[in-house]
Amino acid sequence: MRRGGFEDAFAAESALRRFLEGRRLGFDADPHETVAAYLTKWLKGMEFLLKPTTYARYRAYVLGELIPVFGKLRLEELAHDHIAAYTHEQLEAGRGRQAVYHCLATLSSALGSAVRTHRLPFNAAQPLPMRRPRADERVPWSAEQAVTFLAHCRDVDPAFADLFEVIVGTGLRKGEALGLQRQCVRIEDRVMFIRHTLSAVDNHELVLTAPKTKKSRNWVPLSERVAAALQRAMDRSTATANGHVFQDAHGKPLHPAAVRRRFHELRKQAGLPHVTIHDLRHLAATIALEGNVSMAVISKTLRHSTLSTTANIYSHLTWEVAMAAVNTIEARLHLVEARAQYGTDAPADSRPLPNPLFSHAA
Repeated sequence: MRRGGFEDAFAAESALRRFLEGRRLGFDADPHETVAAYLTKWLKGMEFLLKPTTYARYRAYVLGELIPVFGKLRLEELAHDHIAAYTHEQLEAGRGRQAVYHCLATLSSALGSAVRTHRLPFNAAQPLPMRRPRADERVPWSAEQAVTFLAHCRDVDPAFADLFEVIVGTGLRKGEALGLQRQCVRIEDRVMFIRHTLSAVDNHELVLTAPKTKKSRNWVPLSERVAAALQRAMDRSTATANGHVFQDAHGKPLHPAAVRRRFHELRKQAGLPHVTIHDLRHLAATIALEGNVSMAVISKTLRHSTLSTTANIYSHLTWEVAMAAVNTIEARLHLVEARAQYGTDAPADSRPLPNPLFSHAA
């Protein structure tokens, strides 16, 4: 192998050492390898390590964004300044912060692999030149609006009414509900098991993949209302062991895009404000919180990976619960103080004693 174009003998010898070191460790350290060549090779290596939907997203970022921008640079030439300039350019042009962040995260993942295999000495994308955008605070429907929506669906499209009844009643993700198979539902035991999620690769090919996290692969209890909706759905569907509970008129699983379109059609017909199907999952959590269900139980029901995930997502909904907690503490302290002053005959609703910290005499 011959390579030229180095500034001096020292640069040539350094490149030769890197190349030979790479050969010993099992990777290509060609000093003239471009970012495009490296990213193409990295993407191919990730094909069987990622979920099909995740791989499709990575492929879109690599082929549609990263290679056109950075592809001609030599891999060792790619610097943090290049990445920062691209970030500012995209944001100033009005590009969505979420899209830019995910593109940068993909590049960082690819360069991180190069560092771990000793192909590069450092990751030029770290630290990222922008913070991770905060998710918009979700404002789900109220329970009354959910009832209005479900009633309208039952009148207009009973099959979709049962699908949305299951999502609202259990907090399933859309893909989990669409990927639910008959063998995973036990109506008599009032339980179902989440084993798959249905996704569309490139919005076209339907694939069954593993649930989002390890804890997502779990059992979910069924209320009488949800069990009835599942039974109706299974009565309509093709009765095969691995058949999907929710199917279209041809016995095939429902396409996520078709479900999304139908949801918004029904929502508009019912005169309800805009929410997403995923917001029905948040609606389930909101109703449970309003019913004083503990955060730990809600986290278990929604199958979040950690309790902190649940707390972070629904922190804005826990104000009343938190206030109830501190008010309970205050009431208990007042009662003990009243009994200390008036004896055990002090009524439970005794007025609190003046607090010297806030009295004028103090």
